[in-house]
Amino acid sequence: MSTIRLRISGAVHGVGFRAFILREARALALKGWVRNRADGTVEVLASGGQGALETLAARCRAGPFGARVENVSVAPAQDEIPSDFRQLPTL
Repeated sequence: MSTIRLRISGAVHGVGFRAFILREARALALKGWVRNRADGTVEVLASGGQGALETLAARCRAGPFGARVENVSVAPAQDEIPSDFRQLPTL
């Protein structure tokens, strides 16, 4: 099990990005959360197998219809992980 933090920038607010990530992460059996940030990015904390994390990162780079992803940064994380995958309020 590994944990990563992703920050997605571009036209990623108002296009269903959080709902897209929620569906994708749950389909991949990942634990963690997704939230919008006030700076216009989307932040994801995800924990699971390396292959599933790589798949999620690739899907973040593609994004949902209507999104225009400019950058996805990926970094290791050691945050506490919830028992499921959820959407958090904007920070």
